[in-house]
Amino acid sequence: MRLKLVRVLLGALLLAGCAGLPRHVIKYQSVALRTPEETRLGRLVAQAEDGKPKTLSGIRLLISGESAFDSLIALADHAERTLDVQYYIIHQDDSARAFLQHVRAAADRGVRVRVLVDDLNTAGEDRRFMHLEQHANIDVRVFNPFPGGRSATWTRILNSLSDIPRINHRMHNKLLVADNALAITGGRNIGDEYFTRDKYSNFIDLDVVAAGPVVPQLSASFDAFWNSKYAYPISSLAPRVGPESSSAHAAVLEPNPAAEANWLARELDEGELELEWMPATVLADRPAKIANDGTPDEGEVTISNNVASLLRRAQRDIIIISPYFVPGADGIALLKELRSRGVRIRVITNSLASTDASIVYDGYSHYRVAALKLGVELYEVRPRLGQHKPRFHPFRYANASLHAKAIVIDDLTVFIGSMNMDERSARFNSELGLVLRSTDIAEQVTALLEDIRADGSYRLSLDEHSHVVWSSGPPGEEKIWHHDPQTSRLQRFLLKLLAPFAPEEML
Repeated sequence: MRLKLVRVLLGALLLAGCAGLPRHVIKYQSVALRTPEETRLGRLVAQAEDGKPKTLSGIRLLISGESAFDSLIALADHAERTLDVQYYIIHQDDSARAFLQHVRAAADRGVRVRVLVDDLNTAGEDRRFMHLEQHANIDVRVFNPFPGGRSATWTRILNSLSDIPRINHRMHNKLLVADNALAITGGRNIGDEYFTRDKYSNFIDLDVVAAGPVVPQLSASFDAFWNSKYAYPISSLAPRVGPESSSAHAAVLEPNPAAEANWLARELDEGELELEWMPATVLADRPAKIANDGTPDEGEVTISNNVASLLRRAQRDIIIISPYFVPGADGIALLKELRSRGVRIRVITNSLASTDASIVYDGYSHYRVAALKLGVELYEVRPRLGQHKPRFHPFRYANASLHAKAIVIDDLTVFIGSMNMDERSARFNSELGLVLRSTDIAEQVTALLEDIRADGSYRLSLDEHSHVVWSSGPPGEEKIWHHDPQTSRLQRFLLKLLAPFAPEEML
């Protein structure tokens, strides 16, 4: 998807054309449920937090794709009053259809549903969202829409030349909130590859289930985007459609009630919600971030600023998990500052063979030598994970690609969210995440890194000529590469040929 945005922007630079967004759009302001305590979910959360400090939030990690999918369905199925859905991508595949089927079923029960999706990946899908919008209890809005040519990507390019600075900004948030009582947020979009359901390639990712004080804060972020001038009702952009065929509602990909992944539905049914309670803070960019030119106004607080401040507080150890790691000159300076104080830094990102955005990987490759010379430990995910770790068993017949975005500081402070460690997340995308203070959560995220490091990654180092060397395998049996492993010479050549046409700020 990152590569798709680069293609759209480059295409818009090469092809002439312009169109405008609709004016005088009629839309109504709405906000999150004010009385979550009147719902069953609200009462379950109150019961779970009984006797605990009111400042603590309940958190549980969703590491496996199966657990993440089933938890989304569980919240949709148990919502009574409101369901708010905000995603960068909602694919048109089995997982997305199953998810939206449960969202529609919630609306059938009388739940007010608000669906907000970024417009980058909706080409040709207006009909699907218009059918969803036809439900009396569902409203659908698209964020920062393209000015025209909605049927296909190439027609969008033709209509976007005069709007490149605006369309370069995207809503990268991922969030679902049920009854303003329970929420799921993190790195996953809605689609097969995020839930380990794709036959060919799946993502390693991270989400969290959240309860307590952070939930109304997450809802406030959703409301800000929903009510912003950049959110357009789908009906203001797309033509009317006829009734949807009954086949569109065929049952697909239902959760398995017996699966361990379906813990949330089971606990909600049994009335016993088990979460770990901890200090937690929401980090959320404002919708107006898209109005700037990529350099946030002086004094403006962004997630990137907040995360940099967190990193500077590190005393001993930092783990960075990011699919796209393009630190830039400022990032390298920060790494140098931290290393000068003796802070150990481990970074895991995608290899060229595992990434879904090879041009972004090229941007990262420019900083590898500098990072390694500072003593930063670099690991790159292999496209084929080992099977020694149970968490990797679902990847047995498919390639793997890293998509999780997380930071662990001093075995205590954890950031999990939508933000990558690159210029696009810092300057152009709106992002959302949680900062958690928990040794247990830190241990779980660290264990994920260690499992990938031991059974699914290349370790990077420098040879005597300061050239990058990749290695993988147990001590004494390591295999060594002097170029990007599991890639062809043609693939590497084409990347070098095309990379200059994609400036770093567009990655």
